[in-house]
Amino acid sequence: MAKNILFIEDESALQKAVTAVLAEEGFEVRSAVTGEDGLVAARRDIPDLILLDLVLPQKDGFAVLEELKKDPATSRIPVIIMSNLESSADVQKALDRGAMTYLVKMNYKLEEVVEKIKQILT
Repeated sequence: MAKNILFIEDESALQKAVTAVLAEEGFEVRSAVTGEDGLVAARRDIPDLILLDLVLPQKDGFAVLEELKKDPATSRIPVIIMSNLESSADVQKALDRGAMTYLVKMNYKLEEVVEKIKQILT
């Protein structure tokens, strides 16, 4: 059975690229463009993993992460942060709120992102 991933990202080019690579690897990917839509999708679909950007319209990724971790229905879903925010304060804030790992977009190739996802889901 294919693992389901929810990708909450407002940059459409990245959204398409990551979705294509993950689909090739056999994952089912659902997308959300805003933080609010991401929360709705997470609660509705209960994905196996969430890829979450931090800079999002309507509700930022920190708020999304906090709400996911407070909700018993979504609190155990692993969350990987994928963001261009790279200050140690942002990284620590995300990890303190329950993110499993934090990837700075420009420092990772898509193949490395896929490997991180596979490590977490196995």
